[in-house]
Amino acid sequence: MHTTDNTRQAQAVRLDAVSKIYGRGDNEVAALRDFTMSFATGTFTAVMGPSGSGKSTFLHCAAGLVRPTSGTVTVGGTDLAGLDDVRLTRMRRDRIGFIFQSFNLLPSLTVRQNILLPLQLAGARPDKSLVQNVVRRVGLAERLDHLPSQLSGGQQQRVAIARALVTRPAVVFADEPTGALDTRTAAAVLALLRESVNQAGQTLVMVTHDPVAASYADRVVFLADGAFVGELHRPTADAVAARMTRLGAWEDENPQHAPTVAGGQY
Repeated sequence: MHTTDNTRQAQAVRLDAVSKIYGRGDNEVAALRDFTMSFATGTFTAVMGPSGSGKSTFLHCAAGLVRPTSGTVTVGGTDLAGLDDVRLTRMRRDRIGFIFQSFNLLPSLTVRQNILLPLQLAGARPDKSLVQNVVRRVGLAERLDHLPSQLSGGQQQRVAIARALVTRPAVVFADEPTGALDTRTAAAVLALLRESVNQAGQTLVMVTHDPVAASYADRVVFLADGAFVGELHRPTADAVAARMTRLGAWEDENPQHAPTVAGGQY
């Protein structure tokens, strides 16, 4: 049974009145607007919304990759605003895993070296059984000695997923982790992410546009125009798709509340 009652569980991540403003004057865009939300330890949350709704900005602020214009972000009870760059980097290395949509692999390192890099930087010894399990589940066992340039986009994404999981971070943030994967591999990766929550007690926050991917989560949170506009608990793919359709209609009916920036994502 998936528990999503944040009042009964310790909070792994909390955002309080977080805003993020880009640009100035007439070019000012509020990517997030007084956003408040908590994510309980050991839960899986999917974050969805129309293009330009603030999903990526939210994820980057929550993970400590971007500092908000105002408001506070706490991870494991630690206020990220109180950390200097060195301590923030250490926090992200030791407690946070991030699966980037753009992979962020080092081109001169093999798949194996890319996966183990966070452990090497932390001076930690890899858990061989965990590494083998993750590598097998993401389908990379035969590719460990390859360079990123020798892999497809989907294979590179799987390397990024494995790299984020082998350190056993307390919180994993994932930005469209299955966007570049075929249906079968996506299902295996989502099952692995679900397993990391159920068995290892990790907290997972995933931005996705895919209702099927969102259905693996305990809760789906919907954003529009940088603000929270609703949620579903124990989601089904059909229910998520229906809610997203309504969100699209909401945006069409309120064009003044749907700013866009370069690239359509923020």
